[in-house]
Amino acid sequence: MSANTLSPPQSSRSDHWEWQYLDLMRRIWEGGDERTDRTGVGTRSLFGALIRFDLSGGAMPLLTTKRVYWKTASRELLWFLSGETNIRPLCAQGVEIWTDWPLDRYRRATGDELTRAEFSQRIVSDAQFAERWGDLGPVYGKQWVDWPVYEPVTEISGETLYRLRRRGINQVAQLVESLKSNPGSRRHIIEGWNVAELDAMALPPCHKTYQFHVADGRLSGMLYQRSCDLGLGFAFNMWSLALLTRMLAQQCNLEPGEVVWTGADVHLYLNHAQLVEEQLMRVPAGEPKLAFERRPGSIFEYRIEDLMVSEYAPQSHIPAPVAV
Repeated sequence: MSANTLSPPQSSRSDHWEWQYLDLMRRIWEGGDERTDRTGVGTRSLFGALIRFDLSGGAMPLLTTKRVYWKTASRELLWFLSGETNIRPLCAQGVEIWTDWPLDRYRRATGDELTRAEFSQRIVSDAQFAERWGDLGPVYGKQWVDWPVYEPVTEISGETLYRLRRRGINQVAQLVESLKSNPGSRRHIIEGWNVAELDAMALPPCHKTYQFHVADGRLSGMLYQRSCDLGLGFAFNMWSLALLTRMLAQQCNLEPGEVVWTGADVHLYLNHAQLVEEQLMRVPAGEPKLAFERRPGSIFEYRIEDLMVSEYAPQSHIPAPVAV
């Protein structure tokens, strides 16, 4: 398929932020490096990309060229902030974005070809089953609010012994405090890449490092993402970056500034041809906005009911398979 058939008429171009995303998608699909990958599906990829978005006036970076299920993305972020690592609370809300990894592990271990729906239903209804098969290891939320700390307890034969402290470091709580007490700091960071625990995670963190910046009473956020599935994952990652920045701004009495997304290995899966070709023919339109129904007592007390999105009229959903 030629480049021209993958582009809407030039007369339709505007300053809409989403063209940054569509132009990146086009660059990767038409000129990306074709590579084998962990999943065996294969990708076309580009190394190093950047997208910016201004949060002023309640604006939020929801893609409009296809429907983004922002409530699902928001529930995932709230789950991270809870420190939970088991998919049971997500499945109970009908959120299946993390189900494929434990389901794949269950099938390989048992030979039982439960469907995804059957597996999720059992995760919700059977606490013991969920404890055995639903945990993802020390993924995002564990690192965000309970980064493990080992303390020296004794010394034997010249060797120091350590024990795990009952509660680790709550990076998010520390971030809120530092934004309030020392806004000019260059250390407003949440880190997910715990080298010591990567092998215990169902999937090492893709959106690994968040950093925040205060200037003129405005809070901006930047995400460094080591690996990005541009066709499916980016929409959630960009929304979550913006939502977390908005929540932090509200908690710290700051105005929302800008969000900056940076991707290292940014890729499109080879089996996403239909998604890419259809989405590149669409034209962005509209300016979705987010308002909060209340101000919770802390960053950890937000609920899905607190979020109100308006002026979002996306084009239709474009289905595509998830590579596990």
